[in-house]
Amino acid sequence: MSNESKALPAKQPWTSQRVLDLLLNNALIIIMAIAVVYIAFKNPNFIKPASLINILSQTCAYLPVALGVGGCIVLTGTDLSAGRIVGLTACISASLLQAVTTTSKMWENITPPNVLLVLALAMVIGALFGAFNGFFVAKFKLHPFIVTLATQLIVYTILLLYVKAGNNKGMAISGLDKSYSDFITGSLPFAKVAGTPIPNYVWIALVCTAIMWFIWNKTTFGKNMFALGANEEAARVSGVNVFTTTILVFALAGAMYAVTGFIEGARVASNTANTGLNYEADAIAACVIGGVSFVGGIGKIRGIVIGVVMLRLIFVGLNMVNVPQDLIYMVKGAIILFACALDMRKYLVKK
Repeated sequence: MSNESKALPAKQPWTSQRVLDLLLNNALIIIMAIAVVYIAFKNPNFIKPASLINILSQTCAYLPVALGVGGCIVLTGTDLSAGRIVGLTACISASLLQAVTTTSKMWENITPPNVLLVLALAMVIGALFGAFNGFFVAKFKLHPFIVTLATQLIVYTILLLYVKAGNNKGMAISGLDKSYSDFITGSLPFAKVAGTPIPNYVWIALVCTAIMWFIWNKTTFGKNMFALGANEEAARVSGVNVFTTTILVFALAGAMYAVTGFIEGARVASNTANTGLNYEADAIAACVIGGVSFVGGIGKIRGIVIGVVMLRLIFVGLNMVNVPQDLIYMVKGAIILFACALDMRKYLVKK
């Protein structure tokens, strides 16, 4: 072996172009970090323990749905039905777990079952809708945008019909059983920061994150998902079952939406057909901010977590500096557009 082959590759010099590329590739995170510092300066309450726990709680409420959407984006797709699946599973969970003494109880003859049983039911429902999406994407080669847009409308119709069923007549589903409320919004005795309790659903979201990290990084299914997202034909030649993998990715995503729905059922505590509205937009934005690429085959769980945290920091912070709610929607749209533009720029530079 020659001395040249043994030598380590020389480090690239820090040229002005390299610095510019680094700044552009991380522009969104840099801008959001500056915004966070500005908000903290304008309103010192932003960095107090109670505010930080609120941000942590909101992050964990939205985290499972982002973890699910992330897998769909890895496959060069997306999922527009996520928010409506969240809303449907939230309403179903809340309706089954209403207290016996609740006036206008939706299902009068149903005693609240075990909360874990309802969680499992919600996840099955979410997984079935996800598998429905995956089937049409894999079988008929339809773009996930079209398939999930159709599913969004189908699920929303089911949701509208469901909230009018039983004795509910379209009213908000509230009056939840204590076992449900305590399981989600309660707090363990030791789970406090500066006297501010950490709600239990934070731990549920963290467990989901750990499970998804394991699936993405330590299983054959995870490797197949990334291989399929990077190059479908190469994955097929390598022995990856494209049909099954696609369905499983979307089914797993649906199960994650259901976890968010189950959490929101108790966190919102007064569920309507608008529960879960636009959650998919936040989830997509968080994924792209966190480095999950629409080009396919690229993404990390930690990036998704960072993306959700950054979004919550910005949205909570904007409320704390009295930015009108109407403008916050514009900021959300701008973040999604900017993040996608940066993602495509990275792809074109590599290409």
